[in-house]
Amino acid sequence: MGEREDTTAAEFREAVNLTAGELERWLDTEESRSVGQKDDGGESTGHASGRRIVELLRTKEKDLTEEDYAHMRKVVGYVHRHLAQRPSGDVTDTRWRYSLLNWGHDPLR
Repeated sequence: MGEREDTTAAEFREAVNLTAGELERWLDTEESRSVGQKDDGGESTGHASGRRIVELLRTKEKDLTEEDYAHMRKVVGYVHRHLAQRPSGDVTDTRWRYSLLNWGHDPLR
């Protein structure tokens, strides 16, 4: 594994602060399905990404592919961009937080 993959893996672990089990339970909620841009099948981009993140969290680092690392970089970019747009006030029950949760990040942690 090269330096770029090491950096990507570290940034991914920092951005994704939910465990695979926590994220899986979140993705089963109505709130999770209520946010994001939907594709033709009715699933949002973030919800689909969340399912992929669960797989990535359960994959041994030595078994990750270049496609996996590309998705990890996408997750890190999304989380960083979205955090920069934090609304004012209590964000507990906001679409902003729900979107981040779909991408494996709880901003209240």
